[in-house]
Amino acid sequence: MPKLNSNKKTPLGIPEHEDKIVQRGITKILNTIYENDFLDCSFGFRPNRNCHDALKILNHYIEKRSVNYVVDVDIKGLFDNVDHTWMMEFLKLRIADPNLLRRIIGRFLKGGYMEERKKYKTDKGTPQGGVISPILANVYLHYVLDLWFEKRIRKQCKGQGYIVRYADDFVCCFQYKSEAEQFFHSLNLRLKKFNLEIAEDKTKIIPFGRFAEQNANQQGRSKPATFDFLGFTHYCGKSKQGKFRVKRKTNRKKVQAKLKETKEWLKINRNKDIHMIMDRFKRSLVGYYNYYCITDNTQSVNKFRDKIGYLLFKWLNRRSQRKSFTWDKFRLFLNKYPLPYARVKVNIYDLRKEISYIM
Repeated sequence: MPKLNSNKKTPLGIPEHEDKIVQRGITKILNTIYENDFLDCSFGFRPNRNCHDALKILNHYIEKRSVNYVVDVDIKGLFDNVDHTWMMEFLKLRIADPNLLRRIIGRFLKGGYMEERKKYKTDKGTPQGGVISPILANVYLHYVLDLWFEKRIRKQCKGQGYIVRYADDFVCCFQYKSEAEQFFHSLNLRLKKFNLEIAEDKTKIIPFGRFAEQNANQQGRSKPATFDFLGFTHYCGKSKQGKFRVKRKTNRKKVQAKLKETKEWLKINRNKDIHMIMDRFKRSLVGYYNYYCITDNTQSVNKFRDKIGYLLFKWLNRRSQRKSFTWDKFRLFLNKYPLPYARVKVNIYDLRKEISYIM
């Protein structure tokens, strides 16, 4: 699968049908076991938790707690580098059945893969695309990262420290800069022990919080630094009353990738039935809105909608050598086949479901 805005590709391991059935059953067993163990800081691929829950908790920590520094971390190729020996050791802590461990899970891990009629062995990693891979990755990071942060890092901090993790993408918040830097150094050593490493180009320590704007002005910068998490760029803003607030907008790379995908689809399908084209765009926009229409981001999403409208105008005009539309005609066309407007789908301050995480 092509990586976002890159010529590189992410390998996907797609199990055959019978393996999918078995993996689905094992995944249910592992979820039942480990849901009692997983910490509240973990949100990825867990029942009744999603990306919006992680964003809400992160927002609460930064706005309501003493957070002045953010460590934005990305683990390099987690699914490709999970150490099989460590993985089995972690599973043995909660699972005693050797048949489940060695004969089933162990075989899935070491089963290899077929590509272009050739079989390749695997001595590390859990295939991205496999049904069982997300829960195995969560188990691995539960022991490597979550428990370590909760039991050691937080206890060593004189100030406040928090972690919010979604799969291999996580953000850590600290009150003091020295403790953020110490954590970053310790994290490198911790991950190396378990044959993982940080993606240096995607990892940074930034001043972020209620004093970030003041510090930026003192250092001669016009705006505080920003960080990306779960498809959103987080930046320091203010409420209507002038108080500090965390605000979010859709990550620029995500917007560009979606527009590029839309352009390629239109290029191929522009001569198909207009009802089919417009129905596809309505459904696509509704799906986009369901994720990205959160507090403070409707302006960004409506700009995206306008760009989608421009692509429609451009490519529908190429259905024949004679242009189909002027702008006036295109506006009349959109009156007949309207594109839905964005409205807030997720209130980032609605913590009714998440309140137990932060008690």
